[in-house]
Amino acid sequence: MANSKRTLFLKRRLRVRNKLRKMNAGRPRLSVHRSNKNISVQLIDDVNGVTLASASSLEKDLGVLGKNNVEAAAKVGTAIAERAKKAGVEECYFDRGGFLFHGKVKALADAARENGLKF
Repeated sequence: MANSKRTLFLKRRLRVRNKLRKMNAGRPRLSVHRSNKNISVQLIDDVNGVTLASASSLEKDLGVLGKNNVEAAAKVGTAIAERAKKAGVEECYFDRGGFLFHGKVKALADAARENGLKF
């Protein structure tokens, strides 16, 4: 029986998250969500259950309102790195969810790394 795309996505997301959780206990998680129209990212402290910082292409001050392309992802990555520094976070682990590390997700990660976030 063929699996649906959604089922495969959910299996991949759980597999990625569980592997990362075992290896990176204690560090905040940089969680990425990509929709058809926007991209967003959160820096989450799983121990306390608190979001430390977030950035999204829906924010007007980033200048990419409603866009979901590689340039928008890079600006969101730069913004999350700056906000993480303000929150006192320099190291985290990158949770790509069920998304492939390619294109927009990779651009976001590279921009965050270039601006001082280590993962």
